[in-house]
Amino acid sequence: MTVAISRGLLEHIMALAAASRDEICGLLLGRADRIEAIAPAANVAPDPARHFELDPATLIAAHRAARGGGPAVLGHYHSHPSGVAAPSATDAACAAPDGSLWMIVGGGDVTLWRAGPGTAVNVHFTKVALDRQ
Repeated sequence: MTVAISRGLLEHIMALAAASRDEICGLLLGRADRIEAIAPAANVAPDPARHFELDPATLIAAHRAARGGGPAVLGHYHSHPSGVAAPSATDAACAAPDGSLWMIVGGGDVTLWRAGPGTAVNVHFTKVALDRQ
């Protein structure tokens, strides 16, 4: 599977990540094969330099908008300020195997993953091709 995103939107996410020492996060919005918009969210994790937790108000608002005919919530993005653009052990431990997209920014790169069933305690992330348009 390939998911499309505009270069401008991708550059915006990368700029948000570059501007913060903490992990940044937000929602990916659109349809199954295309990320059409993002909804940046506050990172409300107790230790935002090492973990992320989306502001629940942003998540609730995006799901309400989707139910009202707006773009679907496809997943989210977050950064690894001092790491690589791949799921960490913490990501695997905290993710739900719900098929959502996980975009990770780190080391000057961006990758996209789908969270699916894994072991009893972790999900399995499958890399998704990102069509940068």
